[in-house]
Amino acid sequence: MNLRVEFEREEDGRWLAEISDLPGVMAYGANREDAAVCVQALALRVIADRLEHGETAPEMRPDCDYRWGMSTST
Repeated sequence: MNLRVEFEREEDGRWLAEISDLPGVMAYGANREDAAVCVQALALRVIADRLEHGETAPEMRPDCDYRWGMSTST
């Protein structure tokens, strides 16, 4: 499964990384790479927790390219 990571730089210089297909999965980092590592780790934990509790992984939308993409939104 591949998910897109979206980034936004805050006014204070921190980077926010978010995975919109996993509500609430977002993480800050001092730089873009730190934010990416943190949000990917969190996403894996959320998916693992869902599977352990008999839930399904996030539904894949046909209009998206699901990779650990590095798209930037500002």
